[in-house]
Amino acid sequence: MPNFSTPLSGLQAHSAAIEIVGNNLANLNTTGFKASAASFRDVIAASLGAGSSVSEIGLGVQAPVGTRQFQQGSIQLTGGAFNAAIQGDGFFVVRDSVGRQLYTRAGNFKIDSAGNLLTQSGESVEGWSTSTGGTLVATGGVNNIVIPLSGTRKPVPTQNFSVDLNLDAGAVIATPGAVFSTPVEVVDSLGAKHVLTATFTKTAANTWDYDVTIPGAELTAGTVGTPSSVKTGTLTFNSSGVLTTPAPPPPATNGVVNVPVSGLKNGAANLSMSWSLYDANMNPRVSQYSQESSASATAQDGLIAAELLQISLSDGGKIVAQYTGGRQEVVAQIALASIANPDSLAGAGDNNFEVTSRTAEPTIGTADSGGRGKILSGSLEASTVDIAKEFTNLIVYQRGYQANSRVITTLDELSQETINLKR
Repeated sequence: MPNFSTPLSGLQAHSAAIEIVGNNLANLNTTGFKASAASFRDVIAASLGAGSSVSEIGLGVQAPVGTRQFQQGSIQLTGGAFNAAIQGDGFFVVRDSVGRQLYTRAGNFKIDSAGNLLTQSGESVEGWSTSTGGTLVATGGVNNIVIPLSGTRKPVPTQNFSVDLNLDAGAVIATPGAVFSTPVEVVDSLGAKHVLTATFTKTAANTWDYDVTIPGAELTAGTVGTPSSVKTGTLTFNSSGVLTTPAPPPPATNGVVNVPVSGLKNGAANLSMSWSLYDANMNPRVSQYSQESSASATAQDGLIAAELLQISLSDGGKIVAQYTGGRQEVVAQIALASIANPDSLAGAGDNNFEVTSRTAEPTIGTADSGGRGKILSGSLEASTVDIAKEFTNLIVYQRGYQANSRVITTLDELSQETINLKR
């Protein structure tokens, strides 16, 4: 009898819905897993009668569609050095062994012996990375992230330095108080450190001469025990103790004193350094007030050679290498993909998704840009499966299955009654 097809479709549909619930519950603790919801659809009804007495008889239900729900999962702190969670929209971009570009919300990454950043199932994580000593530029196409696990970072010679200090406006000329010295440590091209000494001598009201020296023993033309002068000049202040000469920028050459050091005995290249007398906001770094002469801060951009200590992932998806001497360097940046209709993605296994013909073109960029979410380090996104909701659905689908089986039993009894009428 055709009437059996309707409840049989109900059995099949509710059985499939129970499978969806079972899959959700099986992935209750799967990192970055997105639960699916069963969406039932009816079958085109049959029309009975004609004219104004037309009625429709349903022909059952189609197999339900499992629609993946891409809501935000809870963020769980793990402290893992290479754990990352996405807060907001977006997917990590990975590539499998056959070259397929896949997408995932699971950020439990690892590094292999060659420095490749991988997912737990072995897919390569994509983004931007830099070679030794290079500069990271997080634009353009993405590639598999490879992290340097060893090696020495070459030194960077000092190009700029600054000294924040105050010179005593009340100092009396030709007395010890009218002379003030402060050291500045700089780095040459071989990574060796040199200590320059900036000496300030008051020569008139609101006027101080300066002399920058280096130990003579460090220069081929120097004399041991005698400082060698590398730069001299004059600073003048107005009646409010504000530096007026050299004048602040612009032009660019104002407020900057070129300090050259040539003929280093250790064979390093000559140094050509810029001494910045003003900060980025054009405020003088040197003042003259009636307070004891003192230096409050020094800074320089040279770096000595350094050995790698550790690699870690920081907020924003930056992978930072830490070296001896406190040196840090961003060596890679994890990419995020923004997909306008993520519910169109198909599961590819191992916590990954792949695009389908219905998927909008993914746009790839850095975290917290272009609508993409934030990347939180030391965290993982938990599964979105709600165990209470799934058990409720399980009971509902079980009742639906039982109800349809009861319909089949009833139809069977009616069939038997019909057959018995002919006897």
